[in-house]
Order: sequence, then structure tokens, then C-alpha cells
Amino acid sequence: MEPLFDFLGSYWWLIFPIGGMAGGWARSWSKASEERHRRKVELLKLKNQLAVHEEANQAEVVSLIDAHDSVNHRWLDYELDVGNLIDFPLMTDVREPLTVAFLRAKKEADGLRPATPEEISTPARLAEYRAAVHSYELAFDVAEREARRIKDGNFSGPERQRLATARTLLRIAEDTAATPAERQTAYKRARKELDGLIVLPEATVAALESKIISMLDSRKDPDPDTDVRFA
Repeated sequence: MEPLFDFLGSYWWLIFPIGGMAGGWARSWSKASEERHRRKVELLKLKNQLAVHEEANQAEVVSLIDAHDSVNHRWLDYELDVGNLIDFPLMTDVREPLTVAFLRAKKEADGLRPATPEEISTPARLAEYRAAVHSYELAFDVAEREARRIKDGNFSGPERQRLATARTLLRIAEDTAATPAERQTAYKRARKELDGLIVLPEATVAALESKIISMLDSRKDPDPDTDVRFA
């Protein structure tokens, strides 16, 4: 131990620079620790922000799907109701540019619609579907406003009379108080009146015939002459 004490006694002044260096190392280590802690905190904040952003994106997808469904339901009010199509024939008139634009927008939105919200996982995909739904909403609104403004104004007097006759006949076809034979005849005459005036979508025809057939079946008329044949 004596050599050590002799060394320390002779070079006691080294304590000051060594102490200074030790203090510097300690400060550097402390600063590095603080920096590592700061980075961890920032990384955690970033992860939380990304999680919230992802959740918000999924919420937007759900909202867009709901908006898409809403416009589809509004269209079904026409597609499945011949009365509405007779009152506002522009909604199925493919010679009308606004109607064509709406049908194209619908096709595009339907094509981009995800099976589940999770299917849309990138900003680009979300932006694409968002634009399609908004275009669909706008195109439908414009087409519907125009159809309600014009109504049957594009038809001549005799053609409007045929539309009115078709409305009356369809009411008879759907009237539970009418006999099966009366309903069947009324339906066929209504289709004849509409021929060349309004092109009924297949879904419209199928819904109407299904409704009339169910009414006729519920009566169970034994007379074979009252069998429904819509061809």
C-alpha cells in the first residue's frame, strides 16, 4: 500500500483533472440516458397517434359504407316501385345524361365497395372509395332533383294519358279486393301502356310480379283460367 500512498502523495494534483473527466463522463452518460428516454417517449406517442389515426380511418370507412347504403336505398324506392317510376320516369331514362351519369357513378361506387371496413387499409384505397361515394351521392341528388322537376313533362299529351292509365291499372293489379283474373288483366294492360314509354328495370318487374303472384296465391282460386301468366 505504501507505494500507492507515495504515488498519491506525489501526484495528488491529478485528482482535479481526473475528477473533471469523471464528472464529464457522468454528465455525458446522464445526457445520453435522458436522450434515450426522450426518444422512447416520442416513439410511444407516435405509435399511439398511428393507432388513433388507424381507428379514425376505419370509422370513416364505416361512415362511407353507411352513406353508400343510404343512396342505394333511395334508388330502391324507385327501382322496386313502378308507381314512383311512372311519376318520375327520368330516373330510368338512359337517354337522359343525368340518369346515365348517376348509373355510372353507382356502378363505380359498388365496384369499389369493400366487403368489410378492414378491407380498406391504405390511404390511397380510402381516398378512392371516398371519391366514388361522394360522386354517387352528388350524381343521384342531381338526377333525382331533375326527375322531380320535370316529372312527365317530356311526354306528349297522349303519352301522359297512357301513363295515367298505367297508374290506374297497376293499382287494380295490386288491389286485394279485385279478383285474380282482374289483377292479371290489369297488370298485362299496364305493361302494354308503358311499352315504349318507360323501360322498367328487371328488378322492378320481378318485384312487382312477385308481389302480385303472392297476392293471387293467397286467394287460392281454384279456377285454372285465373293462373298468372305474365309473359
